[in-house]
Amino acid sequence: MNPAMDFDTLRRAMADNYGQPEGPGRNARAEHLLVEAEKLGIPLAVIEALGHQLKVYNYSSEKGKMFVPFARLLRMWDERPEDFDEYEIHSLHWVFKWMSSGMLDQPHVPLASIEKWLGEMEHRYRLAGHSERAVRSAEFSVAAHLGDLARAERAYGAWLAADRDAMADCHACELHGQGWWQSVRGADGEALELWAPVLEGEYSCAHEPHTVLASSLLPLLRLGRVEEARAHHLRGFRLVRAMESMRGAYADHVEFCAVTGNEARALELLAERPAYFTDSGDPRSKLEFMAVVALLMGRLTALGLGERTVPGPAGQVWTAAELAVHARGEALALAGRFDARNGTSYVSERAGARMDRPVLVDRLPLGVRSVRSARAGQQAPTAAHTPPQGAEGATPSAGSGGDAAPGGRATAGLDALLAEARGLAARRSPDAVEAWAAVSRAAEGRELDVHDRAAIADHAAMGQGPQGTDLFLRAAELYAEAGDPGEALAARSRAAYVRALTGGSEESLATGAELREQVLALFAEGGTGVAQTASVLVGRARTLMHRVEEAESAQESAPPGGPGPQDDVLAVAEAAARELLALVAPHGADDVAVASRGAEAHAMLGELAARAGDGEAAAASLTLAVDGFVAAGLPWFAVEYDSRLAGIALHLGDPELAVRSARAALEHGGSHLEPAGQAQLQLRLAEILAATGQVGPAAEHALEAAHWADEAGEAGTLGAWARHQLGGFLLRQERWAEAAEILESALPDLTGEMHGDGAIVQTRWWLGDCLTELGEHRGAAEHWLRAADIARHWPEQRDHAMLAHLAAEALGRAGLTAEADRAYARAGDLWRGLGNVNGLVRSLRARAWSAARTGENLDGARELMVAALRECASAAEAAGSPGAAPGPGADTEEAREAEDVRRGTVAELGHTHRQFGDLVARSVQDDAEEDLARAAFEESLGHLARAIAVFASLGDDVLDVRTGAELAAGRLEADLGRRGAAAARARAVLDACPRLDGDTAEARRTEAERILELMERPEKA
Repeated sequence: MNPAMDFDTLRRAMADNYGQPEGPGRNARAEHLLVEAEKLGIPLAVIEALGHQLKVYNYSSEKGKMFVPFARLLRMWDERPEDFDEYEIHSLHWVFKWMSSGMLDQPHVPLASIEKWLGEMEHRYRLAGHSERAVRSAEFSVAAHLGDLARAERAYGAWLAADRDAMADCHACELHGQGWWQSVRGADGEALELWAPVLEGEYSCAHEPHTVLASSLLPLLRLGRVEEARAHHLRGFRLVRAMESMRGAYADHVEFCAVTGNEARALELLAERPAYFTDSGDPRSKLEFMAVVALLMGRLTALGLGERTVPGPAGQVWTAAELAVHARGEALALAGRFDARNGTSYVSERAGARMDRPVLVDRLPLGVRSVRSARAGQQAPTAAHTPPQGAEGATPSAGSGGDAAPGGRATAGLDALLAEARGLAARRSPDAVEAWAAVSRAAEGRELDVHDRAAIADHAAMGQGPQGTDLFLRAAELYAEAGDPGEALAARSRAAYVRALTGGSEESLATGAELREQVLALFAEGGTGVAQTASVLVGRARTLMHRVEEAESAQESAPPGGPGPQDDVLAVAEAAARELLALVAPHGADDVAVASRGAEAHAMLGELAARAGDGEAAAASLTLAVDGFVAAGLPWFAVEYDSRLAGIALHLGDPELAVRSARAALEHGGSHLEPAGQAQLQLRLAEILAATGQVGPAAEHALEAAHWADEAGEAGTLGAWARHQLGGFLLRQERWAEAAEILESALPDLTGEMHGDGAIVQTRWWLGDCLTELGEHRGAAEHWLRAADIARHWPEQRDHAMLAHLAAEALGRAGLTAEADRAYARAGDLWRGLGNVNGLVRSLRARAWSAARTGENLDGARELMVAALRECASAAEAAGSPGAAPGPGADTEEAREAEDVRRGTVAELGHTHRQFGDLVARSVQDDAEEDLARAAFEESLGHLARAIAVFASLGDDVLDVRTGAELAAGRLEADLGRRGAAAARARAVLDACPRLDGDTAEARRTEAERILELMERPEKA
């Protein structure tokens, strides 16, 4: 049998238990500790154990259990108040408020009992001399729950009018309640004003800003402040995710997802908390949760996803439709119990309104990985894309038939489809391919005009891309049969080009040359028009451009030296593009197809200039191409060249043109862009904006990129990269919680094969930065160590060393001393291998402090500090003396770099002496013998004196650290009884203060004056 613990052990056990995660395990441990307290026979031990039990019950899903320990505490107080110390007296009165709210949350507690309890609370507070502020706040909560709005307003006013005292809730909690009431009353703007100090970090507590962030979500949406709402969701959900007692706030986040088109994320949130469906210790938060579940499931059912399997109560597999019925029934049953207790219908009305809440924002991208739920009867986005080069619409010749088939009159529906298809083809719309496919389907069993049959084959070939050769040739035969030889040659040219895409470029070039001769002869005879002639020339030019790409690839793999075949290919391709441009230039204003050929010729010239390394010429030609497509009414064809121009402009140092072109690509693509294209362009714009320092707008476009990648089914590829970038942009804005949520969402999809090990290391590095700022040091250390394990295989080891060092710092902050020491040792070895003395010395100093903190390894700490001094001295000696003449051939820049290295090394020597001195002084225990303490102070003072001398050698650049060391030395001089020496050091600091900056100068002056005042006082006799 284990012996009973003593009182101090009990207190430590309760403190440790309170630091554990909320939940039944913590509650059970509190119940066991009460049993241990009762064994001690000490009334205060039992009182403290009951108070501990109350706290853990209140912050869990078992709130209903807290009434029993409170009743026992209250009886003990009434019987023997002298058993309570000051803290427990305060705690007893504090939890009166918990009892009030706890009774409201339990529908089996009669309303009369609640009202009686309010009176008891008011009486007890008055006897204890407390303000009625907390009492009026409790009364407000009761009235607001009942729907007695007039009484609630009176209590609300009395609450705010009463004085704040020790029983008032913290500022953060009070502001949450006040803002919540304004929101309930429809004053969302006033609510957010009240919440602002909490949201901005002015006020906080263990459960704030958690609940304020959750409560602010719908008010922000209703006010149209969707970006803030998204940020509050990402930041707030991270806070409530692990806290079992916050089911109500958790429900707010699920609701937010349900009304912003993020149903898939809402389901993920439900899956994380299966116990929330069944935990019954807090009926009011269960009502809130089930109402939101009913809202979400109703939403999914309305979208036609009622048969989808969803997370639900344990014990069965649920569909959305089934859970919608179950959750609504549960919510209404719970609401009915509250209303039966209250004698009103208010709770049921509010629950019903919540379950039927309409969508507030149809689409609000969150950035985290999520697949959007498709609407019932709605196809996934299928906007037409820009067809590959060679797949352009064939413009029917003037006078071509098609009004009626020879075998009979076409139906009115077919006539309309034909008219639409011809019009789209004439305008070179990307929708022409599908329009002619619709004609083909509608004309099944009917005989169409041969020219229309040719157009059907032609556009079907365009839809097949590189596999469309045979269909293009069939179209050519039909155009020839229809008496349109120019269009027949154009179709053959398209066939030659797509054949080149599948590896037949030599044959295609020969065919293209032959077709060129034929069409130019036909054009000279008046047998075809400019449009058809241009189609043949553009086909050949495209084939030559493809040949350029092939030659470039071949040259990249060839041994260097001498001009390659690419030079000839470039010249031939340029000649073909210029020939095309010369043909169409005089005619483009009157014909869309002709104008587009001219724009494409400019685009080819731009690409060729870029490959030749002439960025300015490339930008000029691509600008003409974009302008030409837009002027012709074909902006969707400009998208590729807008994007290309953006990259070239950035390379040329013209960020304004780069941003303008990237934005134009999105604008010109419009509704014709498929989701994948949207994602790529949004991400391109984000990267350009970030490169120009516009991180905020870059984050907005990276967010859109992540959304569109998810829509395109590329969440794990392009979407992961977009989230990686978005997380980095948010981090640069110091939006730590949002960045962490996004980066954690990206990490599982990032792979070395797809994204590169560098992306994984960077993501974990950023996550470590975020978690450090959020105080999650153990998590930060884990990410940095895992990143270091990847970087350890890289040829360059600086990142490995830096990550190991960062991990060591995080492990130290997390209290994992032994693990931190091992990580510092690993970092030190790496810094030594890299020749980085500063990093090595800092790792040694950190290990020394870690050893000293344990109080058991002071000798080891000293040895580590001595090793750090030795490394500094050696490096400083190797760096040479200040101002040493540079060697022969050394330029001024090299000399400056060498001097910077020397000064940095010398500064580290000063910092090491300073820290060594501090370590020795702090090692002196309060009860140390006087001789031992004096010896330690003398040793410490010696190190500080050397630090001051080192810093002095570096001049005023390090005046702040020098004066800090001088003051530390002054304090030691005073402790050693050397009043004159201490005063002299204080005067030296005062003399230096005019050369220091603002806050540092003020802090140094204040401390120096205090030392001087103490040292100049007469000594007591």
